[in-house]
Amino acid sequence: MTTPIYLDHHATTPLDPRVLEAMLPCLRDEFGNASSRHHAYGRRAAALVEQARERVAAAIAARYSELVFTSGATESNAIAIQGTARMRPGAHLVTTAIEHRAVLDTCRRLEREGWPLTVVPVDRCGRVDPHDIARALRADTALVSVMAANNEIGTLQPLAEIGALLRDGPALFHVDATQAVGRVALDVDALGIDLLSMSAHKLYGPKGVGALYVRRRPRRVELQPLADGGGQENGLRPGTLNVPGIVGLGVACELALACRDEENARLGRLRERLLGHLRQALDGLSVNGHPEWRLAGNLSIGIEGVEPEALLLGLPELAVSAGAACSSASARPSHVLEAIGATGATTRAALRVGIGRFNTAEEIDRAAQLVVERVRALRAAR
Repeated sequence: MTTPIYLDHHATTPLDPRVLEAMLPCLRDEFGNASSRHHAYGRRAAALVEQARERVAAAIAARYSELVFTSGATESNAIAIQGTARMRPGAHLVTTAIEHRAVLDTCRRLEREGWPLTVVPVDRCGRVDPHDIARALRADTALVSVMAANNEIGTLQPLAEIGALLRDGPALFHVDATQAVGRVALDVDALGIDLLSMSAHKLYGPKGVGALYVRRRPRRVELQPLADGGGQENGLRPGTLNVPGIVGLGVACELALACRDEENARLGRLRERLLGHLRQALDGLSVNGHPEWRLAGNLSIGIEGVEPEALLLGLPELAVSAGAACSSASARPSHVLEAIGATGATTRAALRVGIGRFNTAEEIDRAAQLVVERVRALRAAR
């Protein structure tokens, strides 16, 4: 069986060989516990962790002391949202309708436990209006959580405008930047961000490691930890540090920062190449997400007259994602597609393509050919 062409970089990314090379010494010789600073092994591990902390902080223009290492963005989101809420019992929370389930499910759980919640809608491009955020604010609002970039449709949110609304108020601004770190420019001070979540495996780093930015000045953010233990990471995330993973996250951030603009230009060209092929060969296509404010490597398209499951099953040579954009017995519509009004009575597959660092123009051409052939076959069989 030939290896499928990988076009699902919003789900995860392959480990960059340079990241692996940096991690290998920590899996062999530099195996010390970073908390064991009374001997050389521990001190060397601690030095590697702090070097990585500086590299990760640089990716979001933060101070290195404001980074807390976690197991990934899901845990970072949980610490940020629950940690804020439990410092202010019963306070009001605000989020948007297209957040990742790691955010929405956490907010809904808190709502069931007594924290009032406002879920702000988005427009047909998946962008939230800052004025709607402003209207949702209350005197007791503790937290506003808005993702930087959507994992399904690629839309970028107006973080600067939202941050300006919240800068002088009591509500903290949390950003799930899982899809954005290393792909778009992020400056936590300029954007007024108080809390930011990220994950290594979305930017060619290892799985099982991430980070949470927690502002320390000009206002110090206080969070209630979700677990107690050895007091690591300023007590917010106790447990033995994953030194190899943390080193990998640091190098992945450094690499992404160094090539971001050039890579975005290349990914944008590949995306337009794929879209051009599909539009030339097929009718009944629609692009989900914002036409301008979007991730360069993201393409989410609706394809009329095609069942999503049938489309995926007929594309074994491609690794892509498809979300149902119609109500059926076997699949529920994506909450993101529902929020932007991309669902309805028409049978429609929503194909999500995530183009990445190692994809080539030849792969894009082949992928387009395969999708066109499958769609034509399914339509002919109706």
